[in-house]
Formats: sequence, C-alpha cells, structure tokens
Amino acid sequence: MKKKVLSVVLAAICTMSLMTGCGDAKNSTEKGSAGGDSYTVGISQFAEHGSLDNCREGFIEGLKEEGIEEGKNLKIDYQNAQTDTGTASTIADSFISEKVDMICAIATPCAASAYNSAMNADTPVVYTAVSDPVAAGLANDDGTSVGNITGSSDILPVEEQLKMIRQMMPDAKKIGILYTTSEANSCSTIEEYKKLAGDYDFEIVDTGINTSADVEIAAADLVTKVDCLCNLTDNTVVNALQTVLDKANGANIPVFGSEIEQVKSGCVASMGIDYYQLGIETGKMAAKILKGEEKASDTPYITASKAQLYVNTAAADKIGMKLDADYIKDAAEKFDEIVVQ
Repeated sequence: MKKKVLSVVLAAICTMSLMTGCGDAKNSTEKGSAGGDSYTVGISQFAEHGSLDNCREGFIEGLKEEGIEEGKNLKIDYQNAQTDTGTASTIADSFISEKVDMICAIATPCAASAYNSAMNADTPVVYTAVSDPVAAGLANDDGTSVGNITGSSDILPVEEQLKMIRQMMPDAKKIGILYTTSEANSCSTIEEYKKLAGDYDFEIVDTGINTSADVEIAAADLVTKVDCLCNLTDNTVVNALQTVLDKANGANIPVFGSEIEQVKSGCVASMGIDYYQLGIETGKMAAKILKGEEKASDTPYITASKAQLYVNTAAADKIGMKLDADYIKDAAEKFDEIVVQ
C-alpha cells in the first residue's frame, strides 16, 4: 500500500516538473530567442524623405547596438503619416490601443500626436527630428520632460548657416524662406533667422504655406524677391523640395539646404547635421527606457551634434554659381551629381 502511495506521489511530482518545464519553455518563447525581454515599438514618421528616413534607420541601429534587434527580440510597427496631422493622430491612437511598449515619433507633428495619445497611458514616447521641443510643448524651458516623453532635437545651426551663405554670396542681401505655418519648429526657426540675420547684413523674406499644394505658387513668387533660398527641415516643404529647386533653378538662384540629403537632392550647400547619427543616439536612449534602466519622464532631451559643411558642385554648376575652392576644400562631403530619390 505504501509503495502504491509513493508511486502516486512520485508520478505527481514528475507531472508537476513537466508542467513547470513547459511553462519555462513558453516564457522563453515570449521573451525572445535571446532569452531576454522582447519589445514592440511603434514608429510614427510624418513624411517620407531622406532626413526622416535616416532618423528611423539610425534609431533602429541604435537599439541594435544596445542589444535590441529586429527579428530577435524586437518587433517594429512602422507607419507613415504622409504629411497629414490627422493621420498622425490616428497612428498614435492605434499604437496605444495595440499596447506597444514604446512609440518612436519622427518629426514634430507625430511627436505632438503621440504625446497627446499617450498622456493617459503608460506607454513612453521617444521623439526625434523635433527642432524645438519647448515650443512644441514637449519639454520645459530647462530641457526636462513634460511627461512620459523625451527624445532628440534637430535644432538647426542658424548662425553657422548664415555665416556659410555670406561666405558663398558676399553681395547677397535677401534670403527667402518657405515654411508651413502650422509647424511649430518652422515658426521658431524663422524667428531665429530673423533675430540673427542683421548680424550678417541679411534680410529674411519669409512666405508661409498651409499645404503642399501651396508650394509651387509660393516658390515661384518668392524667387523673384530674393538672392537665394534657405530651406528648413519643414516637412511639407522638404516633401516638395524638387518643386522649390525647379523654381529657384529657373531664376538662377541657389537653394541652401539644412542637411545632407537636401544637398544630395540639389541644394548647393548646407551647414547641416547628421540625421543618421542623431537617430542612433536616440535609439540608444530608447533602449535604456525599454530595459527599465531609465524613465522617459526623468530623461532630458538631447540635441544634434555640431553641424558640418556639405556641398554639391553639380547643383552650383546648374545655375552657373562659382564656389570658393579654398572654402569648400574642408567640407565634410562634396557631391558632384544630383541624386533625386
């Protein structure tokens, strides 16, 4: 009788062990192939153009460098708002309902939408390519977070850009800038240009637009009033950059970009930032938050590294503009062709 009871007890113990083993296997699967935690990140990008694409690719690389890699322990849900703020809000709402572990918001409209959608949720938001987080209501004046959100700023090196334009165009007086009136980052950058322009004997002539449909007419008018155009990282205008370039080339005036992709696409030059590197730095920040090592609410936003000179000699040749060889010899990169993606 005792042997029978013992057999039953042993059988029960073995069954429990098997059940426990099955549970461990299940947990291991849920936690990813590496045996650690797995994550789902929703990426909301406002527009489809080179600088924002570089941010996204850099962000994913930054996560990878911290051990969070797509296909191993990371699932990415990438959505593009196609420059529509309503779509950006819908994307953010869907990420919250899907209970993603984090939202990565690329560009100011997506960051603002993600912050609003996540305000009453536990989902952290990490943004990038936001020129002025304070003006956008995403950070306090001292750089601290206003909630469960942090990220990186691509604030433009306005003074360095003005110095570059003066060096390349010693006799120029008026700089034209197109911008979207609803983009907070563009409005704050315009104000910075106006504040500093007088120090370099420039006048800023700005034209506000509402949608991409306004770009062609606005650009055609603006090129008749100025000596050159300076392109911001304004998402709507960048999305229509070829239209802007077409009008400027027709008037034989240069367009100066704000980052490397705009220069590749036909702008003459830029004192620009490296968006891929900015994305990497943002991805590393996001990894610490995902791992629980830091909280978004306790993490001040970071800014892009120092600007570098990028030049496109083919774009200059197209309008008959002579470049100072001594000035451009130390450029970070020089391009001898125009590549439109």
